Amino acid sequence: MGRVRRGRAIDGILILDKPTGPSSNQVLQTVKRLFGASKAGHTGSLDPLATGVLPICFGEATKFSQFLLEADKVYRATFCLGITTTTGDAQGEILHRTCAKQLTMEQVEAAVSGFRGVIAQIPSMYSALKHRGRPLYQLARQGIEVEREARQVQIHEFRIEGFHAGAQPLIEVVIRCSKGTYVRSIAEDLGAVLGCGAHVASLRRLASGPFDHSRAIDLEHIRALQEAGQLSALDALLLPVEMAVGDRRRIDLTDGQSWYFGRGNPVLASIGADFDLDTGELVRVFREDGEFLGLGQNLGDGRVKPHRLLCQVPSVPSALA
Repeated sequence: MGRVRRGRAIDGILILDKPTGPSSNQVLQTVKRLFGASKAGHTGSLDPLATGVLPICFGEATKFSQFLLEADKVYRATFCLGITTTTGDAQGEILHRTCAKQLTMEQVEAAVSGFRGVIAQIPSMYSALKHRGRPLYQLARQGIEVEREARQVQIHEFRIEGFHAGAQPLIEVVIRCSKGTYVRSIAEDLGAVLGCGAHVASLRRLASGPFDHSRAIDLEHIRALQEAGQLSALDALLLPVEMAVGDRRRIDLTDGQSWYFGRGNPVLASIGADFDLDTGELVRVFREDGEFLGLGQNLGDGRVKPHRLLCQVPSVPSALA
């Protein structure tokens, strides 16, 4: 007998403005409880120090959370030069402090230029990356350090927005990067290049995939609605499930095609004269009345097969009844 889920069966995406302090999972559990949801998951961890955009998927939206995990991210951060810490951020203990007042904006910009494009990173021991099933940060807190392989990440943009001179200069930066990029590692590596060390003083995620901070909802606002018993207002904060894959191209199926597609069958699809699909390309699939059915994969012969479907199966159209 399967386990019975408790809570409301709600579907959609909440763009949460994560507060500083709790972990991403702690915030997820709080939001899930406030919504009374039976199923929810986040789409990429933010450090306890960090704030900002944390998309949370409810119900059917969790089927598409992987696409948000793999999406590019945008961060605004403040790096403190001249101080290294155990964790690479302001929450760690200071390891080394040096006077870096001789640094200029031009020197920092020259160093930053080497971090644009494809770079190799060694994940921090205080990251959520797992080693033999355990997050690295748990091992680090026990004084255990394990070997980590360097990973390639893409830094699409690395822009300095402010430079504040002093014994420990502060630089304000905006970074647009691929998934798996560790901003604290960028700070530490930049400090090493400059010869003075560095750590992340503050970090805010401005965007995750198609969602930016302009859509983000404060946790206290959610709590206030829940305490006032305004469940309909809470649900109104959720974005449609299909927005998790909103960057994919769209095709529409007739009622008859939708019926077969919803039962796992490839269907001939009218792709449209305005674009051609690549073989293997994933597309958003809708019924002609606008109902989102899920993702389909182009087979290259005019047919599209189901790739990931919503649970609801289209009803039998009258022509097939």
